[in-house]
Amino acid sequence: MEVLDKENASAGNINYIICSDNYLLEINRRYLNHDYYTDIITFPCSELPEPMEADIFISVDRVRENAASLEKEFSNEFHRVLVHGILHLLGYNDSSKDEKQEMRKKEDSCLSLRDF
Repeated sequence: MEVLDKENASAGNINYIICSDNYLLEINRRYLNHDYYTDIITFPCSELPEPMEADIFISVDRVRENAASLEKEFSNEFHRVLVHGILHLLGYNDSSKDEKQEMRKKEDSCLSLRDF
């Protein structure tokens, strides 16, 4: 995976689980005590930094809605979310305004590796 290569990291098993808004909302409530919709939740499955193993849940409903509101193609937004999950595994966060800006720069950089 080019994103991991760029960050000098390696992957073990990374599972993407594509689901609905309601399914991901239930996971958000149950495991994170958050009561809101989100496009992605990343659960690391290994204690060691490498190889990375994770379950990454993506709400296709939320990705579709975000793409429409941002006036982006669904496939572009979907690829951004795929990369976003990997960046979380690499230790990047998006809680603060500065972190969100850094995350967006990293996403853009990673997405430029391929022509989606």
